[in-house]
Amino acid sequence: MSTPNNYSELQDVIRSRYGELSRRLQQVAAYVLDNTNSVAFDTVAVIAEQADVPPSTLIRFANAFGYSGFNDMKQVFRRHLMEETANYTERAKMFRDLEDQPSPEQPEEILNEFARANVQALQQLAAQTSAEDLNKAVQILADAENIYVIGLRRSFSVATYLTYALRHLNRRAFLIDGLGGMFQEQLELIGPKDVVVAISFSPYARETLALTETASMVGARQIAITDSQVSPLASFSDICFVVKEAQVDAFRSQSASLCLVQSFAVSLAYHDKDHKKDTDDRKTPMSGT
Repeated sequence: MSTPNNYSELQDVIRSRYGELSRRLQQVAAYVLDNTNSVAFDTVAVIAEQADVPPSTLIRFANAFGYSGFNDMKQVFRRHLMEETANYTERAKMFRDLEDQPSPEQPEEILNEFARANVQALQQLAAQTSAEDLNKAVQILADAENIYVIGLRRSFSVATYLTYALRHLNRRAFLIDGLGGMFQEQLELIGPKDVVVAISFSPYARETLALTETASMVGARQIAITDSQVSPLASFSDICFVVKEAQVDAFRSQSASLCLVQSFAVSLAYHDKDHKKDTDDRKTPMSGT
């Protein structure tokens, strides 16, 4: 069993396995699902007392879901709280309060940390993304009548760039942004010959999930860019690209996601060029001998 690496995954797996847990572990499960702040901030002793279980039961609970210990599982709750904190100043303060190790604060230190982390993330993207999936994604985009792209909150810049790039390739690409509260009206435009590119990372935007469900119902093909194979986007997608972004303190980069969608656009440009050449070659009459 793989260890859940974000709160949404952990929440889902706890719920799905709740019935098979012992009574004591069910007590812990109920407590951690209902008291995320306590799990993130309180000590093991306090959490055990509040959940009315021995501290050893917390460790057994964490082990049951693949973690080395309860403190290991606590990190998932801490990251979740930081991700839910939209204000960057508050997020930086929360990271300092939660973490024991010193974090970079000077501009040069922060730049070096992001550069180092992004290099690793980009190398991982290149190593773990299959050529077959890339080729399939490019072909799906090439065959699309219309391409609808959605990415909200921190994914918005990635979605915006992809739409921009596709428009420069003379593709009928549309950014689903819900401007003026028109999400539903934009979703109703999607047809079976269209393609949806959905970009979302934990915590997943509900509007993005609604779009993938709508696209599935009308038979549109889907390309998902997300952070886990068990992301809710993955279940509706024809291809799912799992991107592990670089993270420094509580702040995640977008370099790997941008690299991936830029690769889509450039590959599609070469695909169109080769397709046009093949078409022109077929139209050219052969000279007599």
